[in-house]
Amino acid sequence: MGSSASKAALGATTDEPTEPEAKHLADLIQYINGTNMSVEHLADVLSEKTGSSSWVVVFKALVTVHHLMVHGNERFIQHLASRNSLFTLHNFLDKSVIEGYTMSTFIRRYSRYLNEKSLAYRLIASDITKTKRGMDGMMRTMDTKQLLNTLPVIQTQFDALLNFNANPDELTNGIIHAAFILLFKDSLRLFAAYNEGILNLLDKYFDMRKNQCKESLDIYIKFLERTTKLAQFLKVAEVQKSISIQGFSAVFCISSVAGITVPPHPATTAQTQKLLVFLTIL
Repeated sequence: MGSSASKAALGATTDEPTEPEAKHLADLIQYINGTNMSVEHLADVLSEKTGSSSWVVVFKALVTVHHLMVHGNERFIQHLASRNSLFTLHNFLDKSVIEGYTMSTFIRRYSRYLNEKSLAYRLIASDITKTKRGMDGMMRTMDTKQLLNTLPVIQTQFDALLNFNANPDELTNGIIHAAFILLFKDSLRLFAAYNEGILNLLDKYFDMRKNQCKESLDIYIKFLERTTKLAQFLKVAEVQKSISIQGFSAVFCISSVAGITVPPHPATTAQTQKLLVFLTIL
């Protein structure tokens, strides 16, 4: 790994209680997007940073990893998915400062989501938040067996994301705010794929075997529950005036998701159609 990339990785994970600097993140993106540049050592450096006892360093390392998953070359998340284990922070607790108690809770939840995102890539062999959407997209062209295998993986990742469960008054610093923005964007992309999978599932429902119908119904009911939870999750973004994607405000996203009337078909409302059109440009 180049010295400039090492310097950027260390710069992005300092103990300053501010979000990782954009300059360092841009340098890391440039590095991993370079032809034949190894991502293994970069992943090692960031993984080592999550072994710190400081909530600031650990949280910034996680945000950096998430940023690289989203914006970097696919080789990065591919490498993370190949590891036997990614983050083991389920017992993390920084008791050195008062804020450490609260932030440690979100670190544990955030690391679980990143673990599930990585695992989903391993199981599906792609980042579901980046797959092609629409009638000829990945989720709409799957057969029944593929859908029944893939949708539970999406549900598990979605649950981990929604479990971040931060209230507006808990987004008290730049680090957790940066994490929330990344989760906010992931939630919309993940929901788009999830919704398209459900559409495909319903289209195939009356041609399924009895056991497949039962499994599909269970998946469908869980989808309804998660749609409600997503609307609640996105309400947190409503008070974060700086959150928007491609000119669409958080309020638009909230109203679109909350406006979904699923029976008999999850994407029959004009609001849902607008949301999916919006998501195609993400």
